[in-house]
Amino acid sequence: MLAVIVESITSILALCGLGFYLAALWSARDFVRRKRKNTNAFHPPVSILKSLKGFDHDMYASFVSHCRQQYAGDYEILFGVSSMEDASVAAVEQLKAEFPQIAIRLVLCPEVLGANGKVSNLALMVPQASFAHILINDSDIKVSPRYLARVVAPFANAEVGMVTALYRGRSHQTIGSKMEAIGISTDFAAGVLTARKLEGGIRFGLGSTLAMSREALDAIGGLRPLVDHLADDYELGARIAAKGYRVELADEVVETTVPAYTFRQFLAHQLRWARGMRDVRKKGYAGVVFTFGLPWAVLNVLAAGASLPSVALLSLVCAARVTVALAIGVGVLRDLEVLRDLWLLLPRDMIALGVWVWSYAGNTVTWRDQTFALKDGRMQRLTTTR
Repeated sequence: MLAVIVESITSILALCGLGFYLAALWSARDFVRRKRKNTNAFHPPVSILKSLKGFDHDMYASFVSHCRQQYAGDYEILFGVSSMEDASVAAVEQLKAEFPQIAIRLVLCPEVLGANGKVSNLALMVPQASFAHILINDSDIKVSPRYLARVVAPFANAEVGMVTALYRGRSHQTIGSKMEAIGISTDFAAGVLTARKLEGGIRFGLGSTLAMSREALDAIGGLRPLVDHLADDYELGARIAAKGYRVELADEVVETTVPAYTFRQFLAHQLRWARGMRDVRKKGYAGVVFTFGLPWAVLNVLAAGASLPSVALLSLVCAARVTVALAIGVGVLRDLEVLRDLWLLLPRDMIALGVWVWSYAGNTVTWRDQTFALKDGRMQRLTTTR
């Protein structure tokens, strides 16, 4: 009887996962076919803000990509550091020397406003920004020469308060790094596009790009209310949407460098993200259980003793999962690493299901060698790990 119950439950969940894969494909098609914004008609001045802590060689290429924009308007780049001894300071000085025509400024942010050091720096940088449109992205984000033009274009509509962007991950050679990258391109992006379609638009932000009007930012009280939040990018977009502004997904896809995670670091990062989402998007996150089509189909085969119907269901779900990976990862995000690492889909998805379950087993996360307790998306520092 127990075997029959498990077989029935896993069959239903596998079919739900198949439904999600089909919805993701439908949503990706809608995104690709949408009416695109005219990037030539609107080019207001923009302040780009980047909070820095530490430095690695991949970051400089990302900095350079922001200095080579084909943008008709003015823009400035502000880099915020908590100490002038930070390793990134020398890179910023080098960037200023290499691109003297770009307004590049280094902003010292010595005050700690909350548990989220990145947002603390950004909150202190906002008053230093010269322009009415502000763009925040992570230090390792690499962009195309048309990035600013494409991201700013939706602001021609006064109803738009924020523009965010999809991203792909460029992995290192470790299994943890590759699993993280393929998850971004074939699962995370699929979820974003599906949410956009089913919810009638985006109501959150992605840390790869958080462009906003100063009017919208002021309407939510600026960044200071977010200095203790873990999922600050999500929360920022959600609060702007709650004030009646539209949040748009840009035509641009940016690239982030995925660290050379060990397997344990990969799991820790996934758990931190999962518990962050669980706290800020409780109902939506609970529904994620219905998106793990491939793992549920595998478990169904085991529960059914590899019966013909279970194998047939697995074949159908597997074909749909691979189609999603290729259509969104390669077709939408232009991530060719997906082709190389396609074999990692099953183990990565099985781990993702395990992380989803484990995310409900506690409320602590580890971030930058510190342990925090989470409550309603806010972090409370507990200890420093060694």
